Amino acid sequence: MSIRARLDLVRKRITQTCLKIGRSPEDVQLIAVTKTVGVDRVIEAVEEGIKIAGENKIQEALPKMEELEKKGYSLEWHFIGKLQRNKARFAVGRFSLIHSVDSVGLAEEISRQAEKKRVLQSILMEVNLSGEISKEGFSPEEALLAMERMSQLKWLKVMGLMTIPPFSLNPEGSRLFFKSLKTLGKRMAGRLERSFEVYSMGMSNDFEVAIEEGATHVRIGRALFGEREP
Repeated sequence: MSIRARLDLVRKRITQTCLKIGRSPEDVQLIAVTKTVGVDRVIEAVEEGIKIAGENKIQEALPKMEELEKKGYSLEWHFIGKLQRNKARFAVGRFSLIHSVDSVGLAEEISRQAEKKRVLQSILMEVNLSGEISKEGFSPEEALLAMERMSQLKWLKVMGLMTIPPFSLNPEGSRLFFKSLKTLGKRMAGRLERSFEVYSMGMSNDFEVAIEEGATHVRIGRALFGEREP
């Protein structure tokens, strides 16, 4: 299938899911995950209407961003992978939203780098709801105290929460984790007397379930670009 056909199908599925549960499709942001995707194919996606791209690695993202800029393409970039503290300086100010803040130490480093650049950096807290050792993020028990500390950092704007559930061939296997993230977010918002705008959850295999449980941003790679090249 062409990228156009894949994108049309993903948009149709997003729209149908939203209408089924009484949400506006405008409330769900589609992030095209461009990990390992070449610049030409990213350009093709942009020309078909993709507005937001998500990258997992700084060393892959920056050259790709620069090449697209040189070619005159405008795209909003989100960082969605594991961000090491010593690379935070490369992400701050280049990515409009960092989804994967998994420690207070990383948040503090992002804030320091943002102060140096005089930018307000938007971030999400990554929550590990499954307890898997292979997954990054705060445990639900750690999350509230960590959010209190992160929310005090002057140069950060904490927009909401992100999670990655255990992979399941059955999309319903992710529902409990998405529901739990939304519940946690509401509890934290009540304690902090504020609201969270962003719930980043759902990928190619389970984004419809994520939307049903309140996702505002879905991260779609394979359903748009096909299987990743090695």
